[in-house]
Amino acid sequence: MQFTDLGLAEPILRALAAKKYASPTPIQAQAIPVLLDGKDLCGIAQTGTGKTAAFALPSLDHFARNPKPTPLQGCRMLVLSPTRELAAQIAQSFRDYGRFLKLSVEVVFGGVPINRQIRALGRGVDVVVATPGRLLDLIDQRAFTLKDTEIFVLDEADQMMDMGFIHPLKRIAKLLPKERQNLFFSATMPGEIEALAAQFLNNPVKVSVAPQSTTAERVRQQATFVNQVEKQALLTLTVKDEDIDRALIFTRTKHGADRVVRFLEGAGIQAVAIHGNKSQAQRTTALQAFRHGNVKLLVATDIAARGIDVSGVSHVINFELPNVPEQYVHRIGRTARAGADGVAISFVAEDERPYLKAIERTTRVKLDIVPLPENFVEVVRNLPKAAPPKKGREQTPDQKARRADGQRRYQDQQQRQPRGTAERAHRPDGEALAKKPSRRRRTGVGAHKGAVQRTVR
Repeated sequence: MQFTDLGLAEPILRALAAKKYASPTPIQAQAIPVLLDGKDLCGIAQTGTGKTAAFALPSLDHFARNPKPTPLQGCRMLVLSPTRELAAQIAQSFRDYGRFLKLSVEVVFGGVPINRQIRALGRGVDVVVATPGRLLDLIDQRAFTLKDTEIFVLDEADQMMDMGFIHPLKRIAKLLPKERQNLFFSATMPGEIEALAAQFLNNPVKVSVAPQSTTAERVRQQATFVNQVEKQALLTLTVKDEDIDRALIFTRTKHGADRVVRFLEGAGIQAVAIHGNKSQAQRTTALQAFRHGNVKLLVATDIAARGIDVSGVSHVINFELPNVPEQYVHRIGRTARAGADGVAISFVAEDERPYLKAIERTTRVKLDIVPLPENFVEVVRNLPKAAPPKKGREQTPDQKARRADGQRRYQDQQQRQPRGTAERAHRPDGEALAKKPSRRRRTGVGAHKGAVQRTVR
């Protein structure tokens, strides 16, 4: 099957041809005809199978065939995403696929000034891609409304549940109009996700292109048993010996991610970290450096396990195993994308063996056990010390420039300040200047009740 067989509008086919996309993936081939008919859909597919295009292309086709003015302080289509990075990626996909359509696309998430988003949404938008928290902030400030939404998409629903978004989602569901098309996508479908889907969907068509909790067939999965304190030495040896194009290294905690980066830098290996404690500018900078190949190693918490479509990720390294088996599936789904091969390496400490058994039971895949290298004891003994943590909060070049500019303005102001105020605290001879008590007098007739005027010295 080709995209030209699906009946999509000509501007969309032109955009797909520009990106050299000819054949739809299985989830796209099954979902697009259903959505073109205007039906609700519940799609189940493992990460990296092309879910974004599966809901973006038929939605853009709807806009191309049904042009309308954008509703003031509203949108025609709302896409909810669990993370900022995934939201930005989805918005970019809409811009790419709709490049020959006169459509407006805005991305809304926290970590950036809200006033800029309020101005962008005030004139109305065709497609809004948002995280739940910032979306509700805009609604609470009466800067945005969902009453004109025609298409609603909930992407990565199972991660929404894992991140505790169940109550915001229920609230958003009540604000949406009853007459709308609903699209629900998830990599897994446990019972609680089905209950959530029932709140949004109306007699949906269910599309599933892979068994739940399966892993990519092209990923070579292996595990090595190692003590927790020796994992850093094994990681340093692995990234030096493996033929790595790009590697995602997963830790369970934010501080653990920063610690791994410092040890790698101490060994002369460049790496960057991305997690929830980083500012949005830092997260964007790190992800762009990794995407463009300027940095080959990205150390992340599970915030990056879903939906981050970075081509050329040859390795996924689980520095620490996740305690939820499905999360392992999402992690290793970052490699072996678009028909490529990949390698997933897991470091398993003694207390993580139950996690490994749960992963193998869920995925029905037995990981290849790889022994420790012969010279591993020597590597542990000679492991370089971690690089010292960077003092203060990391700043982007723009932030540094603004800070320097502010300091220059402050110094100029101090030089222009009159002598009497600049040296108010002390006389030239160093004797403290006694402050006179302030005098107050009551206001005259006609002033506001209770007002007090302070005399000027």
